Amino acid sequence: MSTTKLRTGWQPHKLREHRESHGLTLEAAGDKLRQVAQRGGLRVAANFQTLWGHENGNMYPGPHYRRAYCLLYKATEPELGFRLPLPSEESGDLTLPLPGPLSPAATEEAASAITQGLDRVSDQTQDRDPTAGDALKARVVNAWRGRAMSGSIGTTTLVLVGGYAGSGKTEFARFLGDISGWAFLDKDSLTRRLTERLLISMGGDPHDRHTDLYLNEVRPLEYKCLMDAANDNLDCGISTILAAPFIAELNDQAWLSRLTNRCKAKGVDVAVIWVRCDVDSMREYIEFRDAPRDAWKLANWDQYASTLNTDSSPPGVHLTIDNRLGAAISVADQTREALRRVIA
Repeated sequence: MSTTKLRTGWQPHKLREHRESHGLTLEAAGDKLRQVAQRGGLRVAANFQTLWGHENGNMYPGPHYRRAYCLLYKATEPELGFRLPLPSEESGDLTLPLPGPLSPAATEEAASAITQGLDRVSDQTQDRDPTAGDALKARVVNAWRGRAMSGSIGTTTLVLVGGYAGSGKTEFARFLGDISGWAFLDKDSLTRRLTERLLISMGGDPHDRHTDLYLNEVRPLEYKCLMDAANDNLDCGISTILAAPFIAELNDQAWLSRLTNRCKAKGVDVAVIWVRCDVDSMREYIEFRDAPRDAWKLANWDQYASTLNTDSSPPGVHLTIDNRLGAAISVADQTREALRRVIA
């Protein structure tokens, strides 16, 4: 959980009001919070003292707690008083409709929930190619329909999900994998252990992600391994989602053009997503995950943050996801919960 400090828009009493409106004691709320967190793969302890501290403003809930509260109370962060709403959240009901039990219309209800979730997190001000972005969203929804109805396999797609450290790119890529059934590959999961051993063998720091040794000698190999693994899937007709920063790659139009042409020759479409986030939220998540590879970033935060462009997405992007203040990941959580209700 985060230490207490001034948070714009934080209204702790709203959390208590939601709990009481659900008729829950602190103990009962803690039990239910642990249950919903376990389903969502979130790390929360949810004991009596922690919930009491959140509701009384003594402790600001960390990112996994906030996500779990949103799922438990079927509400968004602004509605629970964690923060002020983004412009796109200021009007109307902020929660997604949850489909009822399985019925003849359940598949289309689920498709509608996915469509609304993707539309709500799309940052229209950053779209470089709206047509391709809309086509990608439609394809994700159709992938769900195909899985639900045992339909035919569609066109093979390679999706690159990029963003800065702590932006939520991996979580969003995993969400796309959850609902589409496409293969999901994360660069860190695929290469981190090899990267650490390689850096040690070269006389470097295993957690180095900023020196010339890493950037010039190791980083290119990481991306080569990631793309090779993706190509194995694509050659089998398996649509694949890749999660990695892709910062240099997406700002290099020649790199993206070469990749697109190679894939097109194999009948594979390429779609690029950029997960946009604010600096403070990225730092909060980096601190929360407490990964050794982030030590330099946190120790030199001002220097690191000065290199980030949080105002615009790279030029090759088809769809920008607005995850400022964690808004997109919260919607993704609610969409997952909606789908669980359909297939339960």
